[in-house]
Parts: sequence; C-alpha cells; structure tokens
Amino acid sequence: MPIVTNATASIQACIDACNACMQACEECYTACFNEPDVEARIRCIRTLRDCADICSMSSQYMSRNSDFSAQLCATCATICDSCATECSKMKDTHCQKCADMCRKCADECRKMASQSQAAR
Repeated sequence: MPIVTNATASIQACIDACNACMQACEECYTACFNEPDVEARIRCIRTLRDCADICSMSSQYMSRNSDFSAQLCATCATICDSCATECSKMKDTHCQKCADMCRKCADECRKMASQSQAAR
C-alpha cells in the first residue's frame, strides 16, 4: 500500500519486492562472511552487494515515479537473476532463501518494466 499518495499503487508490488530483496541480500551478505568458505563466496558476495544496491535504487526511483524507473527495473531484473544464480550455488539456507527472493524481485521488475513501457 502506498504510504503518502496513490501514485505508486500500480507498482507497489515491485517496490515491496525490491525492498524485501535488498534486505535479503544485505542479510545474506553478512551471513556469507560468517561462513567457513568465505574465499569461495567472493563472486556471490560481490553480486549480493550489487543486487542490494540496485534494488534500493529501483525502489527509490519507483517511489518518486521517475521517468527512468522502467529502465532501472529492467537492469534490476538482470542483476537479481545473476544474484539468484550465484546464491543458488551455495548450499546454506540463507543463500537459498536469498536466491528465492531475488527471483521474485526479478519477476516483479520485469512486469513493472514491461507495463511501464507499454504505457508509453
């Protein structure tokens, strides 16, 4: 549900998915540093940071109804897909849960990007 106005009502699911994915990536990032095989996780850890950052930025752009939201969300979907791939290579629960969140976010971002571009 939008917080202040109804301007974001049609894309609220994407904003919520981006916020949840950002949180999942931040939590997973921290948890990965506590795993005994940190060196094997370097690519995953880097991707988690990128994913958290793009999700946060995408949420911000959508919240302010930016003209660039669709393009940013298309990029966010790509990065979320990559993060899901990296996390799913790890066997621990936090990475598996994060991969699921990344997939959900990627799906919502693709929907938002295609709906926004269709409206133009």
